[in-house]
Amino acid sequence: MRHFTITAAGAIAAAAFAAGAALAADPELTVFDWAGYEDPNFFTDYIDEHGDSPTYAFFGDEEEAFQKLRAGFRADAAHPCSQSIPKWIEAGLLRPLDTSRIARWDDLEPSFRDIPAYQKNGEYYFVPIDWGYTMTTYNTDLLSEADVQSLQAFADPKHAGRVSIGDNVDDAYALAFLATGVKDWANATDEQFRAASDFLRKVHPNVRAYWADGASLAQLMQSGEVYLAWAWNETYWTMSSEGYPIAVKKDTDEGISSWVCGYTELADGPGSVDRFYDFINAWLEPETANYLVTAWGYGHSNAAAMAAMPQEDLVAAGLDSTDDIRKNTLWQSPLPAELREKMIAEFELIKAGF
Repeated sequence: MRHFTITAAGAIAAAAFAAGAALAADPELTVFDWAGYEDPNFFTDYIDEHGDSPTYAFFGDEEEAFQKLRAGFRADAAHPCSQSIPKWIEAGLLRPLDTSRIARWDDLEPSFRDIPAYQKNGEYYFVPIDWGYTMTTYNTDLLSEADVQSLQAFADPKHAGRVSIGDNVDDAYALAFLATGVKDWANATDEQFRAASDFLRKVHPNVRAYWADGASLAQLMQSGEVYLAWAWNETYWTMSSEGYPIAVKKDTDEGISSWVCGYTELADGPGSVDRFYDFINAWLEPETANYLVTAWGYGHSNAAAMAAMPQEDLVAAGLDSTDDIRKNTLWQSPLPAELREKMIAEFELIKAGF
């Protein structure tokens, strides 16, 4: 679900993805991922041990990844997010993890690691890695904090052509459910689903573009062309650190959304199982956690490493939390398959203007 933004490596990866290509390196491990996660600073121990990065192939969203894997595409590791895991397990795409080979398994945030939906028959299938928020992000030169106090601002006709939300069904419906008063989308009724869909239809005329990745959103916001976005931490972190007048509003009347993504071992991977675990262990090192927070503005699942970081670093990245924020957060938990399929189909209709 989460694209990184403005590194040269990310631009190369995006171009490779657009061309349907992979970035070839170590042939013993192929990672199926979002563009941007091939940044070698995320797995320096792996490179030190094996002399090169894994080979990378890229997907644009998790449904595309799911369909491609079902059609026979082969890789060793993939990077889905929480709401997709049950579907991938039931489809037989994943191999159960040997958690004894994950050196920092006990350091992982238990509220991410131990979710029952990531398990089957007592075995784990998902290593949580990165987490963050999707939240109201705005240009402070063109909007005031009062202008974005409510998520209803996204549907206000006065913002026609100045809004952007992600071309991502999960984040879009997280916004819509929040805006219509739902915090627990896993138990949404048909009526609540219709209300959320109706909200997205009201937002659609205001949308300048549905952003596909952080780089495209940054371009829209740098010029002021878009001044209100439903965005991940990275947009605020990278743009504000570069001096752009960008802020986030985490305490809107209706709240924010949070998510966690991570790595899975694919059932028919052609490469080395040993290198899969070397890759995971490199990702879970405290140095990687620090880099993810300070360079990219995302949280890391290594709770011990996060606890050791200066609080001001977490605040600067927008990763701080309070009881009030947690109470007003829609957690992008695994969804019933029927509801998620309805969301996918309806979002495509909405984007097409129906």
